[in-house]
Amino acid sequence: MDKQEILDSRYLRMAQIWAENSYCKRRQVGAIIVKDKMIISDGYNGTPVGFENVCEDENDHTKPYVLHAEANAITKVAQSNNSSNGATLYVTSSPCIECAKLIIQAGIKRVVFGEIYRLTDGIELIKRAGIECVQIEM
Repeated sequence: MDKQEILDSRYLRMAQIWAENSYCKRRQVGAIIVKDKMIISDGYNGTPVGFENVCEDENDHTKPYVLHAEANAITKVAQSNNSSNGATLYVTSSPCIECAKLIIQAGIKRVVFGEIYRLTDGIELIKRAGIECVQIEM
């Protein structure tokens, strides 16, 4: 294993730990944005600020306004003095198409993920944009 692979593995494990903050019962996802070996943002899936911390409705379906971990990490960095341009996103599950669009627009140049999400159109779009995608088995 080279140094980058070791770092990728560690940051992905950190994203996995961060996922434990999610109140979602069906699936917990964590994300970390790293630039110049510094964590500049983090996120996990959940409801918007000020909403109840309940992600599923009475039929156990995810509520439509639940934010994905990547979206939370990207919007959090947007509120800071940091820039995600050229950064690496570590996320426990491969991004969906909506998050892929945010990743492209945020200038993220590399995505490292654990498991593959059931829909792969997000990964396909990210690769089409020339963003490096790396899967690491967790």
